Amino acid sequence: MRAAVALALSILAAGAAAEPVDFSADSVQSTLAKGKERTILIGQAKVRTGSISISADRIELFGKDFPFLDCTGSVKVVDTERQIRLEAPSLYYDRDKKLTRTQGPSVLQDDKNKLVLKAEWIENDGTNEVTLAQVAVRIVKDKLACRSEYALYRRKDNSLELSGSPSAYKDGDEYKASRIIVNTETEDIQLEGDVSGTVSDKNKADKDKGGKDAAAPGSAASDASAPAKPETPGQPPDPAASPAGGDK
Repeated sequence: MRAAVALALSILAAGAAAEPVDFSADSVQSTLAKGKERTILIGQAKVRTGSISISADRIELFGKDFPFLDCTGSVKVVDTERQIRLEAPSLYYDRDKKLTRTQGPSVLQDDKNKLVLKAEWIENDGTNEVTLAQVAVRIVKDKLACRSEYALYRRKDNSLELSGSPSAYKDGDEYKASRIIVNTETEDIQLEGDVSGTVSDKNKADKDKGGKDAAAPGSAASDASAPAKPETPGQPPDPAASPAGGDK
């Protein structure tokens, strides 16, 4: 069995188009026929490529030079370069595009920005640092907690866009709107369309005493109950374009 693993490893590492791959497993099955290249790792399967480490009960590598990975069973991904971690029951990974796509109850942890995102379906573009999430989305960061059906997280821009009955909770206050945009660095909240909210007694008392409002004009805390100009809600990702797949 060790000889078979060593042979498969040398072939995987020879691909010039992708980073070398190191792997280990309790057992391995390989098909190396042209056009049908496939290697299946079973039992305590582990793959390392570049800064990405993946572990699962079963990992299948396929395609010329094995750029694609299908992982199932207690999948865990660690990206040491981007400081991102993912956990899911099922995960697809494209090594060339650095694209991960999960199905089932999934958790993405952004250690750099101290943000946790949970959803039934998550797609993370490691190259552009853009994350899409849908179905039962939950996001937690410091004192901020958000819920929605769809989320777009642009990590480089510190931008989080929520749609699909979104709500945000911060310092005991609750905000709702057709679309919510959060600056994940400052935790400022912007509400658009059908705005409503509830301010806690403590925060209301602070404001009555002349305390500084926590949000800028036009954001949630400026007047959560005031009528807002209707705007078109953010459109969710097209489920037909990607396989469809939490609580705070």
